[in-house]
Amino acid sequence: MNHSYPTEAQQGASLSSTLSNDGDLVLHMKGIHKHFAGVPALSDAELKIKAGEVHAIIGQNGAGKSTLIKVLNGAHKHDEGDIYFMGEEVSYASPHKAQMAGISTIFQEVNLIGYRSITENICLGHEPKRFGMVDWRKAHAHARETLARFGLELDVEQPLSTFNIAIQQLVAIARAVALDARIVIMDEPTSSLDEREKEVLFRVIKELKASGVAILYVSHHLDELFQICDEITVMRDGKTVGQRAIGDMTKLDMVAAMLGKDPEEIARGGATNFASTGRASDQVLLSVENLEGAGALKNVSFDLYKSEILGLAGLLGSGRSEVARAIFGLDSDLKKGEVFLEGEKMDFTDPMAAIEKGFGFCSEDRKEDGIIPQLSVRENLTLVLLPKISKYGLIDESKERQLVTDFIQRLGIKTASMEQPISQLSGGNQQKVLLARWLVTNPNILILDEPTRGIDVGAKGEIQSLIRRLADDGLTVLMISSEFEELVEGADRVIVLQDGHSIQALANDQLTENAIMKAIAQETRHPVA
Repeated sequence: MNHSYPTEAQQGASLSSTLSNDGDLVLHMKGIHKHFAGVPALSDAELKIKAGEVHAIIGQNGAGKSTLIKVLNGAHKHDEGDIYFMGEEVSYASPHKAQMAGISTIFQEVNLIGYRSITENICLGHEPKRFGMVDWRKAHAHARETLARFGLELDVEQPLSTFNIAIQQLVAIARAVALDARIVIMDEPTSSLDEREKEVLFRVIKELKASGVAILYVSHHLDELFQICDEITVMRDGKTVGQRAIGDMTKLDMVAAMLGKDPEEIARGGATNFASTGRASDQVLLSVENLEGAGALKNVSFDLYKSEILGLAGLLGSGRSEVARAIFGLDSDLKKGEVFLEGEKMDFTDPMAAIEKGFGFCSEDRKEDGIIPQLSVRENLTLVLLPKISKYGLIDESKERQLVTDFIQRLGIKTASMEQPISQLSGGNQQKVLLARWLVTNPNILILDEPTRGIDVGAKGEIQSLIRRLADDGLTVLMISSEFEELVEGADRVIVLQDGHSIQALANDQLTENAIMKAIAQETRHPVA
């Protein structure tokens, strides 16, 4: 089988050939154009999906994926083109209209109502009625039956906000299933799920597929696509550049197609852009001893060496994020354990104490705990630095603007200006701003919790390269990632966590994806020596 991705000229021929066979089409979008303030977001985009097909749509941020989806579900009105759903030409005025017609969208950010119960969220807009009133007994039973398909037994009368983000995501998916949709659009549905929850999701997707429901699947986790998808549409610069069967593509083909580069060129750089140089020193900079408490932590110990990128691996709930938060002073309920910085015992009772000692921390949830969306790039970037560039409560605006300009250039942040609201930037550029927020403080240790989650492959490579350069220049990095490939290629060592215990340290030839998975799967727990 030839896995090389075709040239643009070949892509056009390949695309037209693939799209010529209508089969049992449930959706056909063709010749779709969309402009914002005169700038094209979609140019002659095309998408075909059959009933009972799991269809991936991939591309970098800005490729047009989200815009195409929003045109389909009625959030945006397209300028030109045609949309055929179930054989009829359609154009929906709102996502609600599309949903009622059989097109359900599950967004990456859970868009349900936290203070309402699980039942209310699942049944919202189609509540069973009795004598004009909501039949709560029937509604609760319906919610339980829907959740049972996911293997979930929850108190459906409790507010959704009392459950973790993974459960909320599964409830959002359950709501879409409950609406008897003909097409379910899933935007990064596994971003908050652990491996076991992913298995549940994939099982439900297969059930939906078997019942004739089409799934439009958007994910930056390319490995997932091989597990569940049948077809892949690739978008670049607002255009559809190819549609192929999953069996005809490799991961390398996908990356090359999204970037518009030759697969051999991509292969020479490795699967990630980390390329560990192994330049960590033998000087222990930070020692963590017997951390317990802070939620999931039971017994975590490890050393962090100067100029090292140390990875933390483990499943959701293993204690990865809790370790980072405890070190940075964000969790104050530690029952026991000590942290030493260059041999000196630290007592981080709040983040300010950690910052003063040269720590920086990029949290897992960029949108919830990182950016302040209504503020500008400048304001977000200098947030931590304000005390150092202010005098008598007045900010040195000249110094601030010079620093922001320098870091925008240094990190390659793509923004119209430093005054542009950060919410208008792509995920990758938002992440760069958050990195700059800490780099501008000249930290000694930078803690990164899922630094490349939810960003496209191009921005991901840029951030990975930046992290490696920073470590090579002397910065010490503690990095959490759910992508084992990223840890294997980028980290100098990896500490594996399981159920709140540090169970194994991996380095050099021992550091492989299989070794990480094997360590996670083992039943006995032995603290790292």
